[in-house]
Amino acid sequence: MSETKSARPPAAARRSRTLLVSFLGAVVRPMGNWMPIAGTVELLAQSGLDASSVRTAVFRLKKRGWLESQTRSGLRGYALTPAALEALAAGDEVIWHARQPADLGDGWCLVNFSVPESARAKRHQLTAHLTSLGFGNIGSAVWIAPARMLPAAQRAIAELDLTEQCAVFVGDYLGGQQLTTMVRNGWDLAEIDRRYREFIEDYQGERDRLAADSFTDGKHAFVTYLSVIDHWRKLPFRDPGLPPEVLTEDWSGPAAVRLFERLVAELDGPALAHAAHYWTAQRAGL
Repeated sequence: MSETKSARPPAAARRSRTLLVSFLGAVVRPMGNWMPIAGTVELLAQSGLDASSVRTAVFRLKKRGWLESQTRSGLRGYALTPAALEALAAGDEVIWHARQPADLGDGWCLVNFSVPESARAKRHQLTAHLTSLGFGNIGSAVWIAPARMLPAAQRAIAELDLTEQCAVFVGDYLGGQQLTTMVRNGWDLAEIDRRYREFIEDYQGERDRLAADSFTDGKHAFVTYLSVIDHWRKLPFRDPGLPPEVLTEDWSGPAAVRLFERLVAELDGPALAHAAHYWTAQRAGL
């Protein structure tokens, strides 16, 4: 869920938390849903976070109910809680939906809500959450996304206990205003496209280097892998994967997806092998 402006942490703290969340999803889950704190501090230092920032971010996620203290083989660390695993899985659903364009024939999910002024904070939270899920605003309190976003919308509404204040529909476009016009009004497609192009500009050179080299250094692979994941996972939350029929021919999303998939395929093996060294007592100096 998004935070109110007054409660937003400084940029450095937000980066620490977002990078740690990326680390939890991309590294800790495949390593058995548990991480040694000493090894985590060392690894994230390689990505530019100091020990204090990492420990503060861990403390905040523990307070949020994502992590619980757990010692394994004499190493102090933290295990992912069921709440964390559920939240990460929900994030996966949104992120990977954007990799494949929606089928126009599946229809659309519409959310309309009427939240009283007394619950204004919840109204703002719901608006922010729908935006983060990739819904577009096409009218007063009317939000739309491809039909496959129905479960995510229902969860967002239920989390805020606003089920009685919302109406959710799934249906087809039948006529009236041009669908392409409605889409352009509902989403800032130029900004979404700019972000995809920025991703390509930032990482195409890395992809070319990987293709040219027969050996990938483990540390470099880990740092690049985590950077790619952290950068990419923010993009689909603004773009739920619109049908190609409503997008321009030069839409950069597919090219960005192909680049992301190639980078992940080439980096995840050496990156996780590098991280595995920090899960051992010998590495921690015990």
